Parts: sequence; structure tokens; C-alpha cells
Amino acid sequence: MKINTSAALRAGLVQLVAVGVLALISRLLLPQLAFESFGWLIGPLAWMVAATITALAVQLPLPPAWLGAVLAGIPSAVATVVGAHWLGALLAIICFALWCGGLAARKIKS
Repeated sequence: MKINTSAALRAGLVQLVAVGVLALISRLLLPQLAFESFGWLIGPLAWMVAATITALAVQLPLPPAWLGAVLAGIPSAVATVVGAHWLGALLAIICFALWCGGLAARKIKS
């Protein structure tokens, strides 16, 4: 599979910033109890919002980008369960960036 490295790098950077900004906003606006009770919902929602921002910024089609975000989120979910939440998030960003690079390569080809 070919990867557009420029698109992958841009996607990784945008996703990293978007996730960081959304995490910061969430932390400032929501009480700790919200994360303890609804973190299973808040995290994935923020991840998908960030993926939408990334797809739009890199000019990728949304449905395949959302699929990549869901698939990239699986290792993050596993890492969260074993207590390595932010390491999992970083791994997910890398996986999603590679997915986006692959999408961009196919977009140019077709």
C-alpha cells in the first residue's frame, strides 16, 4: 500500500493538536466526575471530532477517514484498559496518520 507521507505527517500533526486542544477544553469545562463516569463516551467523541477536523484539513473524504479513526482507536482503547491512556492515544494518532496517508495516496491515484 502506498502512503502519501506529506498527507500522513499533516494528518498526524493536525490530529495531535486537535486531540490536545479538545482534551484541554474538556478538562477545563468538565468536572473530574464526568471523566470517571462518562470517559468511555467523552474520549471517543472527542477522538471522532478531532478526526473530522483532520480529514477536513487534509481534504480527505469523511466516511473512510471516520473508519480509519475507529480502527486506529482500538489500540488506544486497549491501552486505556491497561492503564496507558496517553500512550494509546499517541499510538492511535500514528495509526490514524498512516491511514490518512494511504487515503491521500489513493485519492491522488484515482
